[in-house]
Amino acid sequence: MGNSMLKSLMAEGPVMRTVSLPRGRQSLHTMPTSTGYEIRNRGLYDWDGRKRGQTPFTVLQHTISGAGNLRYENRTYRVEAGKTLLVLVPHNHRYWLEEGGHWEFFWISMNGEEALRIHKAILDVTGPILTLQAGTVDHLAGCAHRLIHQGGADRPGSASAIAYEAAMALYDDVFGAHPVIGQEYRAMQHVITHIMDNLDRALPVDELAAVSGLSRAHFSRVFAASEGMPPAEFVLSRRLQRATKLLARADLSIKDISALCGFDDPNYFAKVFRRHFGANPTEFRTTGMYASIEPSARTGASRIDRDDAQNPQS
Repeated sequence: MGNSMLKSLMAEGPVMRTVSLPRGRQSLHTMPTSTGYEIRNRGLYDWDGRKRGQTPFTVLQHTISGAGNLRYENRTYRVEAGKTLLVLVPHNHRYWLEEGGHWEFFWISMNGEEALRIHKAILDVTGPILTLQAGTVDHLAGCAHRLIHQGGADRPGSASAIAYEAAMALYDDVFGAHPVIGQEYRAMQHVITHIMDNLDRALPVDELAAVSGLSRAHFSRVFAASEGMPPAEFVLSRRLQRATKLLARADLSIKDISALCGFDDPNYFAKVFRRHFGANPTEFRTTGMYASIEPSARTGASRIDRDDAQNPQS
């Protein structure tokens, strides 16, 4: 395929397309927000990751020619031709073009839980500057080209599929091209399967590290980079997620549910549950809250007390 899609994108000249959904539409796990191709020749291009609002999104931007600058936390990078910038917003970063500079690039911005998860996992192992294979760059350019012409308001599902395709192309390039990284990430998926199959019993970190085949310290670092939280917090959040589902079953007592979710002490289970949901299990069941709350491991973790996550029961 060469770089045919990149050439097609460039041939149509600078363009920007905002992809937005009508109010009231159900949110999608991966959704493009904007895309385009630009040529900047003056120092009027400057984005601060702390001043773009509080709604999370990502920016994937590939330099075709020239160069720009990225200040990422406490380090400055030169984003030269052939390099791809990846950042999350909001975040402590700034990328800009100096006065008299030249920066030609295309970009895809997206939001949604899955887009953020994938891009964060990539950032954790590569940092904000990537060197992608030519085929990947052309694939991403093709995704941008299709989004520019298709938009998303009328066909949000199709737009979401293109954004997810772009995220997966990036994922394959990063993890497929680095056997050690890819192996470790796959090991984390085995650990998650083990966790989900054994939520009714204790899951010490030493056991999870053994499943991964890594040392405890290295496992904890890789798991946190992959899933966005320490192993114990992830386990606790999954226990609570299972509890909300089991509370919909009238044939199970609170004590039964406590045991099935790995809590030896029903009173401790009730304490942690209340801290997380603002109601004890009985109140949660009585009011039918289980019908409207489906906590994910990731969103729930922000409200989980560290002392609970580090409790031996977890």
